[in-house]
Amino acid sequence: MFVFMKNDIEIGMHLKALFLLITLLLFRLSTYAILTPLIDSIPLKDGRHMAVDIYKPTGMLNGPVILIQTPYNRQLYRFGLPMGIGNNLNSSNYIFVVADWRGFYGSKKAAYPGSPTMGDDGYSAVEWIASQTWSNGKVGTWGPSALGRVQYQTAAKNPPHLTCICPLVAAPQYDYNEYFPNGNLRTEYVQQLDQLGFGLSKTLMAHPYYDNTWTFVEAANNYPDSIRVPCFMIGGWYDHTIEFMLPFFNQIRNSSAVNVRDKHKILVGPWVHGGHGTAQVGTNVQGELTYPNSAAWNDSMAMLYFDYYLRSQNNGWDLNAFVTYYQMGDNKWQRSAIWPPNNTTDILFYLHKDGSIDNAKSISTTDSLSFNYDPTNPSPTVGGSTLRNDLVQGPYDQVAKVESRNDILIFSTATLGKDVVLKGSVKIHLIVSSDKLDTDFDVRLTDVYPDGRSMLVLDKSMRMRFRNGLTFASTSMLVAGKVYDCELELPATCITFLAGHKIRLDISSSNYPRFNRNMNNGGAMYPGNSLDSLLNPLVAKNTVYVNSVNASLMTMPLVGYSSSINTPTMQPQFLLYPNPSSEFINIELPNINLHYTIKIYNALGALVYAKAISKQNNVPIAVGHLVKGMYVVQLSDGTQVLTQHFVKP
Repeated sequence: MFVFMKNDIEIGMHLKALFLLITLLLFRLSTYAILTPLIDSIPLKDGRHMAVDIYKPTGMLNGPVILIQTPYNRQLYRFGLPMGIGNNLNSSNYIFVVADWRGFYGSKKAAYPGSPTMGDDGYSAVEWIASQTWSNGKVGTWGPSALGRVQYQTAAKNPPHLTCICPLVAAPQYDYNEYFPNGNLRTEYVQQLDQLGFGLSKTLMAHPYYDNTWTFVEAANNYPDSIRVPCFMIGGWYDHTIEFMLPFFNQIRNSSAVNVRDKHKILVGPWVHGGHGTAQVGTNVQGELTYPNSAAWNDSMAMLYFDYYLRSQNNGWDLNAFVTYYQMGDNKWQRSAIWPPNNTTDILFYLHKDGSIDNAKSISTTDSLSFNYDPTNPSPTVGGSTLRNDLVQGPYDQVAKVESRNDILIFSTATLGKDVVLKGSVKIHLIVSSDKLDTDFDVRLTDVYPDGRSMLVLDKSMRMRFRNGLTFASTSMLVAGKVYDCELELPATCITFLAGHKIRLDISSSNYPRFNRNMNNGGAMYPGNSLDSLLNPLVAKNTVYVNSVNASLMTMPLVGYSSSINTPTMQPQFLLYPNPSSEFINIELPNINLHYTIKIYNALGALVYAKAISKQNNVPIAVGHLVKGMYVVQLSDGTQVLTQHFVKP
């Protein structure tokens, strides 16, 4: 049973990237031409074969190879290759090999019951590539989601000619909390897997509590000490896998082979997981917001990474920070040696009966607020880290469909007089009660714009029977009217709540269909193994306490926060766009009345540009002559220095 569940989860999770891959390929088409690869097959360790397409630039006798292993039909790549190459194969410095997984599409006849593993097949693919006359022996891997997870599995087998890996929106772990965060099933997520025809829900419904099966599955799929090659991870703040990517990144920094621990890096942008719609990893537009300078960083930095390890290019990649991340709100790329950054301070924000949030605990000893939750009319999911095709992803306004309802408590700060800079995981500590045996508490953290939009940043759910732990033995029902702690930790993010905005916390008891809706009756959570049963649902009256004895609050890791959210401070900034750019960049100065000096340094710290600017708003700078790599732009007015990074692809 343990092996069966592991394989079911593995197959189901890999399939979730089907629509992501198709959308990525179609989005990147530069023409309607179709690439014509060489078609071959790779012998596997059990004598079966894996079908592959080989894309070799004209005139390249041999060279480095990027391997992509997919369960979603290798032939889709004939419409365009990743990392900005599209149909311009001859402009590439790489040979691409795209393989169908054993049992899928061209490799369907190589189906197997569970052994050899996909890691073993990855080993066979890497070593076969290295033995070909058109290969120079250096092999890297690339791919998102399922195509990312198989890279970890391949690396764990340590094929001698594997040089580096580049997984996007993927981590190797299979974790209970990926399916049942705080005990509450991610309904739409599992429904999507079922819609693809792989019946994952049957196995999950047999293990809704943390048990020995989960212990086995998690241990078998978390192997940081087995990674022996450099790993460049790419993730997004609106992607559900970021919860697992960041911990694994820290694990490989500490536990992988000693000679590569300082070679792992991670890039996190303001991106969703993708799979449908126009928002993908590497696009500016995400949900209902646009993030300037975020487009194509994934492709540009991945190419710099491959150039460094597969082509031995001295482009300064090794001098890049271990962590490069996008600070939303400021809309700037930041760099850090560690995650989370060590310059934050935990600041407490208390909730009050009048719907306000501030840094002072209530003086009342009795204040509380209540609302009714009806499972037949749940609070709807609007955006966030969803996957189901009929749901939107990323930051969306919560006002019309969520905050306008009467089954919600809304808490907001005063209009911010200064920027509030958040880096890390927000912890929410609610003191609650209910008149039913079981219920959920769901939170949404939002950024309220001056025009009233309440844009979703993060969300989380807690099924109250799991408040003391995730095993069956640790669960217990509620006593009507008794006060309980409800602890929720949001996924990590980086966002600056700008002056003029507000920070808001929405509290309800549903976020459907992102999370399963609690029937409030204390019975079986999934009667009949249904993902969405409403057997004998009850309306619950739920209460949140906001007083000095029972204080509900948020703990936020903030940078440079003073004692009041209303103290105005001015943080001058400058805009730099487009970014990445191969020909020119524009710099918009923060104050046209000041004199500035603009300097640009390459990744080695050498000055490559300097110019004094006076009374000019927009400064165009040609960068076509610069070599590919990461650069630092420094702007000084004589009293302070501002910096930003840009990439020359």
